[in-house]
Amino acid sequence: MKLLILGGTGVISSAIVRQGLAAGHDITIVNRGTRISPYAKQISCIQADRKDPVSFASKLEHLKPDVVIDMISFQPSDAKQTLELFRGKTGQVIFTSSTAAYQRPYRSFPIREDAEELCSSPDFPYAFQKAEMERFLQKEMGQSETPITIIRPSLTFGIGAANIGVLRQNYNIVCRMKQHLPLVMIGEGTIPWAFTFSDDLAKGFLLCCQNPKAYNQAFHITNTQTVLWEDLYRVIGEIIGEKPEFLYVPSQTLHYANPDLFAHFWYEKRFPSVFSNDKIRSAAPNFAPSISLKDGMSSIIRWWEEGAGAVDQQKWKLEDDICQCILDFQKSLRSASFPNSF
Repeated sequence: MKLLILGGTGVISSAIVRQGLAAGHDITIVNRGTRISPYAKQISCIQADRKDPVSFASKLEHLKPDVVIDMISFQPSDAKQTLELFRGKTGQVIFTSSTAAYQRPYRSFPIREDAEELCSSPDFPYAFQKAEMERFLQKEMGQSETPITIIRPSLTFGIGAANIGVLRQNYNIVCRMKQHLPLVMIGEGTIPWAFTFSDDLAKGFLLCCQNPKAYNQAFHITNTQTVLWEDLYRVIGEIIGEKPEFLYVPSQTLHYANPDLFAHFWYEKRFPSVFSNDKIRSAAPNFAPSISLKDGMSSIIRWWEEGAGAVDQQKWKLEDDICQCILDFQKSLRSASFPNSF
């Protein structure tokens, strides 16, 4: 199978490349060239920037892949560009959306595709633009001569990830535990979640390729191990032999403190997110996520400890500041006078 991946060097797309090569597929990636694929000698690499549409089109017009996997469409205009470029030149286009595109609060639990609506508020631009992209694509489904598939990943970790933790502070989590410093935890840490790992998600992508049951359909593809947000840190602590110390902060407070950094928590991650994989399994019965939270985080911690881990000083200070504010507030509450009964 000839695969064309728009992107190709991110956490998820690198896993798709790795597994695609292992399966014997012919792979071409297209990106701006700011990152080099570790598989560059085994694949074809085209440097192009979709923000320069004329040059982008000229570099891709000769390609006729069996499947296009678009990892870099973030709004309707991006998706429209991809469809126009490959209409009649490919057998399928797979677009990467996000479970962030769902309207909150959810209507089902576990969350099912057929029970949910797409985000209608522009308050969280990433989610809204992904939802707008999907609305455009759903109008194209069945009308376009090229079958369309939409895949909605949830929070996904893997080698190269920079999105781990409440502050997305990554290696800071390990270092703070080793120094016995408190860590900020959202709410009470008891929000149910399904943390997915890129190798599992990549399997789902490849099982949708040239799969007629996936044509003109939308799926979320996630882990099925239900844990709590707190468990992410507890598992890290178990791996490194430390016990995390938490200071719990409401998502609304975090969002107020830093709207840019914590918007995803306030608009998305404060809601329980446990997904049904029944729909993807009906289209791809062989799909079965197999990476546990402990196994997945063990591989990431090894990657950090082998040299990829670096302390983010800015987020370290921010976490210190938030923790100090919470401790000061707790102290003020203890010294306040409250009636013995209400």
